[in-house]
Amino acid sequence: MSTSEEMVNGTSLPPTRSPEQIMYQSAGAIVAAIVIGVIIIFTLILTAVKLYNRHTRTEMELKSKSTKKVTTPNSVGQSSFTSQPTSLTSIPQDIHLANR
Repeated sequence: MSTSEEMVNGTSLPPTRSPEQIMYQSAGAIVAAIVIGVIIIFTLILTAVKLYNRHTRTEMELKSKSTKKVTTPNSVGQSSFTSQPTSLTSIPQDIHLANR
């Protein structure tokens, strides 16, 4: 086919490419596909971790709210140190305790 016949038919033949050009082009496409795949996997993992974190935090908040409702009104506002019974035991100085 000559150039004039190609123009008359409205089709043109693509330029011939060497095997190296084809290989470079396909290698670039493969690299692009791998990069896009890694980005998609990273996005899915990030979304899953965020959902897990939100779910865990919600459960912890619900547990802490439920334990606060169970406490008696007498212990509200008191620290855990003051709610425990305190007793002082004095040991005379002349008694030596054995090493434990």
